[in-house]
Amino acid sequence: MTHWPAVIVHADLDAFYAAVEQLDDPSLRGKPVLIGPNSYRGVVLTASYEARKFGVGSAMPVAEARRRCPDAIMVPPRFSRYQELSAKMMDTFRDFSPKVEPLSLDEAFLDMSGAEAFFGNPESIGRKIKQAVLDATQLHISVGVASTKYVAKVASGHNKPNGLTVVEPGNTVAWLAPLPVGKLWGVGPKTAARLKAAGITHIGDIAAMSERTLTDRLGSIGSRLFQLANGNDPRRVESARSSRSIGSDRTLSSDISDPHEIAQHLKRAADRIARRVRAKGLRAGGIRVRLKTSSHQLISRQCQLGNPSDIATEFFTTGKSLLSSFDHPGPFRLIGMTAFDLTDQQSSGRQLDLFTSTKPRQLEVTIDELGKRFGANTLVRAKDLGKPGTVTDGVNLDFLDPSDEV
Repeated sequence: MTHWPAVIVHADLDAFYAAVEQLDDPSLRGKPVLIGPNSYRGVVLTASYEARKFGVGSAMPVAEARRRCPDAIMVPPRFSRYQELSAKMMDTFRDFSPKVEPLSLDEAFLDMSGAEAFFGNPESIGRKIKQAVLDATQLHISVGVASTKYVAKVASGHNKPNGLTVVEPGNTVAWLAPLPVGKLWGVGPKTAARLKAAGITHIGDIAAMSERTLTDRLGSIGSRLFQLANGNDPRRVESARSSRSIGSDRTLSSDISDPHEIAQHLKRAADRIARRVRAKGLRAGGIRVRLKTSSHQLISRQCQLGNPSDIATEFFTTGKSLLSSFDHPGPFRLIGMTAFDLTDQQSSGRQLDLFTSTKPRQLEVTIDELGKRFGANTLVRAKDLGKPGTVTDGVNLDFLDPSDEV
C-alpha cells in the first residue's frame, strides 16, 4: 500500500461561467458559448469547451474570439449566480475537510490528509468529492489528487473536463517529467524561451539537472523550479486565507471622458464592492480607482479612509474625490474601483463620534436583505432611477484578490 505523507486535492469547476449558463439555459448546451460583452470590445471571461475547439480562451479579445468562432453565442456575465453556485461548492468541500483554501470562485485546495478512514483511498476521495459537487450544483469539476499543492493543481488540469487524476507520491517525478516546462509555476513566456534556448523543454529536463546549474543560469527561481520538478512543495493548505482586496472593473462599450459619467460607474462599483465586503464581515481601510485609457494605459490612484468602512457611500465619495488627481484627460475604456486593506469588523477598530449617523449603513444593509429575498434590483435609490446599470453592455469583472499589492 502506497504511503501518502499528505493527501492534497485541487478541485476546479470546468469552464465555470459558461457551464452555469448552459445549466440554466438548456438551449445553450452543446453550443459554443462565450461569456463577455455583446460587442467587439472587451475580453472573453470564459469560453465553453465547444468554443475552445476553435482556439478561443479566457482573456482573449472578443473581436479575435468572434473571428475564430463566428457562430459563438455571446452571453453577458451574471456574477451573482456564479457566486451563489461557488458558495455551494465551497460548502460542499467543507463537508469533507476543515482545511479548504479557495483560490477563486471556481477552484480550491482541500487537505484530506488522514481522511482515508472516512472516505477511502485518495482515488475514492476524489470521486466522492466530484459526486458531492455534482449533487449540490449540477456542475462537473475536475480533480487532481497528489501529495503536494503544486502537483495536485497540475493534475486537476490534466484530463479536463470532468477529469480525475491521481498522482501517487512515488510516481510524482516520473509523471511530471514529460510535461512541458510551461506547466511549472513561475515559468512564463520569457523564462520558457530562455529554457528552450538552453535545450530545456520538459520538466524532466529540469529534474535531471543539478540545482546549482539552474541557479547559475536563472538565479533564485532556478532553485524553486528544481524543487517543483522533483515534486517538492512545502506549502500547506491555508484554510484561513483572507483576501487583501475586493474590486470591480468594467470594460465599457464606448470610451468616455466626462467626469460625471465616470462617477456614475464608480457609484455602481462602490455599491457592488460594499455589498461583498459586508457579506464577508469585513471593512476596508482604503479605496483605489483604476482607469484604462483608449490606448490601454492603466492608471490608478488610491487613498486611505479615515476609518475602516463597509459603506458604499463612503467608498463612492472617496473614489470620486480621487478623480481630480488623475492628470490624463481620457477617454477611458475601463473604470474600476478596489477596496483594500481589508480587516474583519471586530478588529477594524472603527471609531464613531457622537455626530456620526448610522442611517447610511442601515439603508444599505436593508437593500442587501431585500436583494437576497426578491432580486438584486428590487429596491434602488430614487436618484438612481432611469440611470443605466453597469453590466448591461460592457463586461463587469468583480474580483477578490488575495495578493494585491497596495
